[in-house]
Amino acid sequence: MSLREQMETGKVYIEFGHASKEDQAYEQVIEEQRQIAKEICFDYNSTRPMDVKRKDELLHRLLGTCGKSIWMEAPIHFAYGCNTHMGDHVYANFNLTVVDDGECRIGSYVMFAPNVVISTTGHPLHPSLRDKGAQFSLPVVIKDHVWIGANVTIMPGVTIGENSVIGAGSVVTRDIPDNVVACGVPCRVMREITEEDRLYYRPGMKLNEDWDK
Repeated sequence: MSLREQMETGKVYIEFGHASKEDQAYEQVIEEQRQIAKEICFDYNSTRPMDVKRKDELLHRLLGTCGKSIWMEAPIHFAYGCNTHMGDHVYANFNLTVVDDGECRIGSYVMFAPNVVISTTGHPLHPSLRDKGAQFSLPVVIKDHVWIGANVTIMPGVTIGENSVIGAGSVVTRDIPDNVVACGVPCRVMREITEEDRLYYRPGMKLNEDWDK
């Protein structure tokens, strides 16, 4: 199995030092992708806050797919960038980090609080494998209308369902269904989102009628 096939199918792989010409060529491809991502992230993080046009242009160069009305507060950090696909109306507060050696798909109307980490990549548990540089990549999917709280870490292979909320400080190690509030280490479903949440934005705190006037 080629290096590319290993990376794209969730198998264990090593990024460098392959014997075959095909794998050596792909090593060069992924190294160039990583370097381009670093350069674009550097430019994005160095761009003046009010230069919205420049930031939008950089995001379209960085991401594999970039929808409309995306705003990410600097700094941002992407391993590849080209493996991340975002829908429309995505907002990320400061210090979003995406380790996208594998595919990361983010839907529309998704919100990230500060210091969120999304990692598509992990390493085997046994040290003899890690010592050789072994790793694996599994896709991460965040569906539409999701809110990710501050300091959340999303692990490889996780899907977060539509409309769900992940509480601050959570470590998401397994799939989260649609329409729930989930939190904790590891992250667990606490309850469903209901019509009462349309009336009360916090326990005992009723939504003011003029909030959208």
